[in-house]
Amino acid sequence: MPHAPEPEEEDLDTIALPKPVFHVEQALLGALLLDPHRLGDVTGIAADSFSTAAHAALFAAISTLPPPDPAEHAKNTKWLDRVLAMGRQQARGLTASYLHTLVQVCPWPRHAPAYARMVEAEHARRRLQTAAERLIQTAHDASHPRPDETVLAEADALTAVVDDIASRFPPRAGVLPRTTVPPPAITTDRTEAVEEEQLLLATATAHPADIESVRWLLPDDLTRPLHAGLWQCLTALARRREPVDPVTVLWEAQQRGLLDNGCEPGDVLRLLAEPAGSVEHWGERALQRSLLATADHAGQRIWAYAGDPANTPFQLVVGARRALADISAVRTRWQQATGTVPPPRPCPAPATRAGPPTTTAAHTARAARATR
Repeated sequence: MPHAPEPEEEDLDTIALPKPVFHVEQALLGALLLDPHRLGDVTGIAADSFSTAAHAALFAAISTLPPPDPAEHAKNTKWLDRVLAMGRQQARGLTASYLHTLVQVCPWPRHAPAYARMVEAEHARRRLQTAAERLIQTAHDASHPRPDETVLAEADALTAVVDDIASRFPPRAGVLPRTTVPPPAITTDRTEAVEEEQLLLATATAHPADIESVRWLLPDDLTRPLHAGLWQCLTALARRREPVDPVTVLWEAQQRGLLDNGCEPGDVLRLLAEPAGSVEHWGERALQRSLLATADHAGQRIWAYAGDPANTPFQLVVGARRALADISAVRTRWQQATGTVPPPRPCPAPATRAGPPTTTAAHTARAARATR
């Protein structure tokens, strides 16, 4: 995110930021300085919706001070002086000449609601990008004792931002973002992941009866294609109730073409020959890594969408929800693995209509009453 200068650093009369939103904010503030009564037509934004501290301070002052009498406002600058004085409490760089500039650059004061909508859209983009950055940072932070809990909490916070943006901007046609997104990245130590996945495969080979207890683990959760393929071999053999040992797994791997890329049979046999621990433990470790990697990639996708100014707010919503759906899918399996599945929400009682009952039970009740 580009550096926003501090209020005392801004030369407000000459600053020319390349982003269109800066000029939109100038037009909106100019409209409100010219016609303060138009503030009632401006909705959906607050002081923190603006991209600079000076603009935020000005909007806060305009929103706080009582609007002037239109006739008096046309004859003197008393209200503008009060706005400037209050704004300078938060942004010392504000000057009377900058307020004059704002008034001059406003094309049409009556377009203030449209300008406010643009400011709201750009603020939504910044909010989404900030929330995505927090999710990415959390997925990479190895200091948390329960990284799964922290990353899911950040995913929930990001979801809340997306839902709020969706409530503000109605659906539009052509909603799919066309932004190029970065490829998935591994968020944990690769050496550790490889070693633990080898232990998972060897232990599952030694104790095939335990494979059924980790049905929530999928091949895509493993970091290496060979490991993913061997896990498919193990689950297939177990599902078919065929013998499982290093040799049968090796044969299954050959049938699936896993040895076509230069993988030596002896290497596979050695990989499967050193079990340790339990299948459940290594499976949970692999799934947790998959959860963090999925959260990282989802955050990267959403960050890229939000960084593309060509995307409309609703395009951001659609792209973000698709990325968050990937996290939800892994979250469900993680909850199954750890026994933390939340209780189902109670279903609402079905609506009833007034009138004579028409069910079989009702007919039976009427027949019983008739025989009394």
